[in-house]
Amino acid sequence: MRTELVSEPGDPLRPNEDFAGIGVPASGQGASLVALDGVTPPRESGTGCLHSVPWYTARLGGALTELTVSLPDVPLAEALARAIARTSAAHAGTCDLSHPRTPQATVVLARWSARSVEYLVLSDSALLVQSPHGTVTAVLDDRLARLPRAALATDEMIDAHLRNKEGGFFTAAADPSVADRAVTGSLPREEVTALAALTDGATRWVETFREGDWADCLGLIQKEGAQALVARVRSLERTDAHARTHLGGSKTHDDATVVYAEL
Repeated sequence: MRTELVSEPGDPLRPNEDFAGIGVPASGQGASLVALDGVTPPRESGTGCLHSVPWYTARLGGALTELTVSLPDVPLAEALARAIARTSAAHAGTCDLSHPRTPQATVVLARWSARSVEYLVLSDSALLVQSPHGTVTAVLDDRLARLPRAALATDEMIDAHLRNKEGGFFTAAADPSVADRAVTGSLPREEVTALAALTDGATRWVETFREGDWADCLGLIQKEGAQALVARVRSLERTDAHARTHLGGSKTHDDATVVYAEL
């Protein structure tokens, strides 16, 4: 098994809000990967919480790394629910966890054994799965992408009507039941040769700048390394004169994380 992990902040003067982890049990039977993209709240918005987004992603990511390894028979959705509950309990006494901007994150999980490869995706990060024939499948939770742009016009509209609500999109925040909203599945181990989890700061190479498709993206990671993908995204962000237009007013540079594993 070969693994590679890269996580780079969008702004070196701000903490990286992503989390990345790989868990390998002492038995050597399989492993797991975790990638979280912390949701940055608007600057003028409160969160109802004393803690930062990096605090939350570190807590949730640490719990997920431990649980996916220590409880191999617990489904990934249940592991996510337990990790959210554990993280919520750590600050329920001091913070308003009902606030729509309570610290939260997108989630990508994968776990493999001698028999199977399990996966879970919640919100707009991506998991790339390669077959022995070289076919690459992107596992996506596209609920946010399918929403009309008019519905996303303001943060107030999003928080009131879409964030963690029916008909909108879901992230890992304070409610463990959100784990049931994730895209999940399982494949026979022999049908998977490699996996790559990418937060949306890295998926920009495909989704924003259209430099290639998902197979091209995974091929770049395999040939040149995960750092090369992030470096190319950064170069495109800097040199594209229309970057801010392409990015729809979002951050010019976002935290970018890639977790790659050859099984």
